[in-house]
Amino acid sequence: MPFGSRYPRTAAGNLKSSIRGIAWSLCRRTMLQALLLCVLAVSLAAQGHIGTVQVQVSTDRSDWLYQPGQPVRFRIVAVEDGHPLSGIRVTYHIGPEMMKPRIEKTVDLPAEGIVVDGGTMNEPGFLRCIATVEKNGKTYRGLATAGFQPQSIQPTQVDPPDFDAFWAAGKAALAELPIDARIVPLPEYGNASADCYEVNLQNIGMSGSPSRFYGILCEPKAPGKYPALLRVPGAGVRGYRGMAELAGKGIITLEVGIHGIPVTMEPSVYTSLGVGALANYNTFGLDDRDRYYYKRVYLGCVRANDFLTSHPKWDGRNLAVTGGSQGGALSIITAALDPRVKGLAAYYPALSDVTGYLHNRAGGWPHMFREAEGPRSHRSPDKIKTTQYYDVVNFARRVKVPGLYTWGFNDTTCPPTSMYSAYNVIPGPKELLLALETGHNNIPEQAALVEAWLLRTLNVKSLEK
Repeated sequence: MPFGSRYPRTAAGNLKSSIRGIAWSLCRRTMLQALLLCVLAVSLAAQGHIGTVQVQVSTDRSDWLYQPGQPVRFRIVAVEDGHPLSGIRVTYHIGPEMMKPRIEKTVDLPAEGIVVDGGTMNEPGFLRCIATVEKNGKTYRGLATAGFQPQSIQPTQVDPPDFDAFWAAGKAALAELPIDARIVPLPEYGNASADCYEVNLQNIGMSGSPSRFYGILCEPKAPGKYPALLRVPGAGVRGYRGMAELAGKGIITLEVGIHGIPVTMEPSVYTSLGVGALANYNTFGLDDRDRYYYKRVYLGCVRANDFLTSHPKWDGRNLAVTGGSQGGALSIITAALDPRVKGLAAYYPALSDVTGYLHNRAGGWPHMFREAEGPRSHRSPDKIKTTQYYDVVNFARRVKVPGLYTWGFNDTTCPPTSMYSAYNVIPGPKELLLALETGHNNIPEQAALVEAWLLRTLNVKSLEK
């Protein structure tokens, strides 16, 4: 008998066997799905949650502005993922910006936040509330700054009688040096509408001997005559890429460094210099007005304009300068030193009224006079005297061309007291664009308005199309 024929299968038996198989398969599938759901539920229950904590501080006036003697109230609230936090404590400090606070308290912070009395100021200036909370071992910070008649703030810096003669002599010495422009193509920096080059120019050195001044030139590819724009840098040591996109819109652009070194090196080189040989460069030679680090920098900006105005594609008429922070300072300084400049746009200018700290109020970056004693203090008569020839305030007194100036009230690097000290003494046409809540930064809307202003000021032809 053949193997298996002892138990012959009938049609009915085969059907029952198939039904049992199908049922078992469905049962196993259902059990697997249930198991997976259980695992998923446990996994979801075990997931952690982390959110972004923000400490929001605001004034009780939407324009953040008060008259001397008017009280200000600050509202403090903390949120995580957009929802109010409760059950935490907040520490807040209130006082004139950059000065020792008048009020210091730590209190419970309910979900709806708290409103605190900030007092007032009896003179033009800025009153700041800084609030901090701790959560999950981290400290979060927010601030708001009330302005008291800032348009009336006057500088503390002295305008020396020989200021103009000092800088006229510096420019005369610079003029004796040939530009000696050396240009290296940078095809990888350009685009379809602009060509880019690294340039280095002959400049006055710190000791009066020649040095070099480097930057990235970007020019429109199309033949024609174009306006020119100089961009001057913020503080620090870094490389630069130039402004090819803006050049593509019909502007000859030159973005410069200030340290007399090439601007196309590896980033690690600049990092090493920034913490090494060029650390604290902003106080090098501060005890001697002829050896101070910024003398060659200020004259280097004039030399950059010498190059731009000798460019064969320059239209012979339109030249502007722009920058932020240290670059904001250099924009004002260059416009004051060089009558070829027809307009400037300055973001949060540094180096403004640096002597404020000597008068018990905020001074400008780099805050060399903030410390009264110790190794970081520079409060010696010769250093204070040197700043008279380099403070933005004294250049601002001499700016006669149209300018757009922009900053926020929450800037702790370039305090608004210092910036208004310079702005308020500018005799030329001026516009102030405030982005109130910003600190030492700008927002896209602000940058777009500044660029549009520059394009109009430079009479860029592409706007006429």
